[in-house]
Amino acid sequence: MNSPTAAATSVPPAAPRQTTWEIDPVHSTAQFSVKHMMVSTVRGHFRKVSGTVQLDERDLTRSRVEVEIEASSVDTGEAKRDAHLRSADFFDAEKFPKIAFRSSRIDRAGEGFSLQGELTMHGQTRPVTLSVEPLAPVTKDPYGRVLRGTSATARLNRKEWGLGWNAVLETGGVLVGEEVRLQIDVELVARSPATP
Repeated sequence: MNSPTAAATSVPPAAPRQTTWEIDPVHSTAQFSVKHMMVSTVRGHFRKVSGTVQLDERDLTRSRVEVEIEASSVDTGEAKRDAHLRSADFFDAEKFPKIAFRSSRIDRAGEGFSLQGELTMHGQTRPVTLSVEPLAPVTKDPYGRVLRGTSATARLNRKEWGLGWNAVLETGGVLVGEEVRLQIDVELVARSPATP
């Protein structure tokens, strides 16, 4: 017959309520798309994305998210256009090197979540809401790291953050659209104990 002490030691420890995850910059992207000359879509991304996610495993709506993007890492695949985006006409990356997001509220929205927070860009802070997909199941990679991931989308008007540069076309339209569509894909690496 097993002793009470032996039985107690055989019970696995309870999963932690709070877990901390780091955004893996190698496997995470912040992409954007915007209309060009009212007829086509230009797409780009930021190559340097980092951040931390504090998950409440029992109630994900009580979690917290912080993301930081280096404005100078913008990449649309065209060097002259990227240089223009880094200039004072747009991100003014030398003066405002960081784009930052800090969550303020998370609500259930269907199978996913509505993530509200403040986006600081070009020296201005404005509220923004992202639609977030359900978190992927926890897994381990071949190196023993504990991982999970998700994706989020949003739409914003760049002029609300002072990115107002434009040029009027002869046909009456504008060179660069005001609405920007965001697509953020993150892979999260566990920093504090988390069990798949």
